[in-house]
Formats: sequence, C-alpha cells, structure tokens
Amino acid sequence: MSQRHTSYFWSGTALRSRSVGGVVLSGMVDVPAPPARLVADWERDIASTLFLEPGDVEPLPLARARMRWPDYKQCVQVMAEWTQTLGLDDVLAASDIALMACRGARYHHDGEQYGGAAFCNLFVSEDKGLDVHFPSTGDRIPLVRGTVLMFDTAQPHAVIRRGSAGFDATHFAPDVDCSQLFLTWELPIENADVARALRIDFDTDPSTASQLNEEQVWLNGARASVCPDTGAWRAAG
Repeated sequence: MSQRHTSYFWSGTALRSRSVGGVVLSGMVDVPAPPARLVADWERDIASTLFLEPGDVEPLPLARARMRWPDYKQCVQVMAEWTQTLGLDDVLAASDIALMACRGARYHHDGEQYGGAAFCNLFVSEDKGLDVHFPSTGDRIPLVRGTVLMFDTAQPHAVIRRGSAGFDATHFAPDVDCSQLFLTWELPIENADVARALRIDFDTDPSTASQLNEEQVWLNGARASVCPDTGAWRAAG
C-alpha cells in the first residue's frame, strides 16, 4: 500500500492541505570559503553562546556576519542563479534568510512550524564527513562547501556521519570538529514555481484541514512524527 502524506499548513488565517513533496533538489555551486576570522567567531559562538549539543540546529546572528563576510553577496547571487535554473525566477529575493549552525541533526521534519515553506540551503563549511539524509526519498547528499538543497519542510531529514545508518550522538562528541554552517531561505510553498519544482498538490484533504487549529503532518489519515534516530515515520504521541 502506498503511503499518503499530508501537510496541513497556514494559508492566511485558515489551514490548507497539501501533499508532501517527494523530491529533493540538490547541486553544487562555487562559493569562496568564509574568512578564517569569521569562521573562528562562529566556532566561538557555537561553543560559548549556542552551547550546541549533538543534533542541535540553531541560528547565528546574520547581520553581524554580513559586515565581516566580503563574499556574502556572492553567496546570495549564486543561490539566486541556481534557483533560477529550477524555474523559480526571483522568489529567493523575496524570501526570509537566516544563518544556521548545526552539530549534526536528529531526524525530524519541520512541517509543524514551517508547513507553508520549502527550505533552500547553501552550506558554507568544509567537508567534515557528514551527509544530509532524507530517508523517505533515499537521498543522501555529502555536505561540502557549495552544497545546495531545496526540499519540502515536511520531508524528514537529518545530518549524520557519512557511512552511518542513522543518527548517533556519539559521532558528535565535544572533541570532534563537526559543526556545519549554512544559509537558509524560506520559500513560500504556495508559490506556483516552488510547488511545481517539488511536485506538490494542494487541497488534498480540505475537510480535515477545516477541523484543525495547528499545522500538522499526517500519514495515511493520522497525525505522524519521525523517529529521531532512524527517520522512520510513526504515530504521533
């Protein structure tokens, strides 16, 4: 039996239903390494301000970084060019952007907070032997400087050690250099070009959407969550 995933997301003041995009778009772009002094600042923030634990994903101050990042505009430009190759025109320029840091990432989906968006990421750290893994689609993409991704926020994903079968906190011990920095954009899922690129259908279950009061992701007619270690779907609760 094929699995049926449904995301219920806020569209204005009402919840709307949609399918979960089953494709992950990825590629490589050429971006210079961030300045060593800026990378050192990020590492200090990760250690002394964010206190990242294994599996954590947290924001870093983007405005401060931009002032010390000569090639920031180039990073934004190459991302705009990459998304245009996907047929997205100028949607990136009108979307929210953030700078994020992670120390690996447990399997999760973001459909209960960002169901109305797709994520578009540009990784700026060097290769540290980590992959981003999408267990439902089978995509496993090495994270190196210049890796770019676009995917449905309701699609389970994790950042795990290359060669591993799942998320293991011991792979991200304090003495291991494994932090990853990336720029992320929130693209509106209702944008026709975004929806087309991720193969999303809308209003797949309007009757259920009309009865809910918060964003949710369902599997085969029931609310579902993701196992943080393996990425397998399971009943929410």
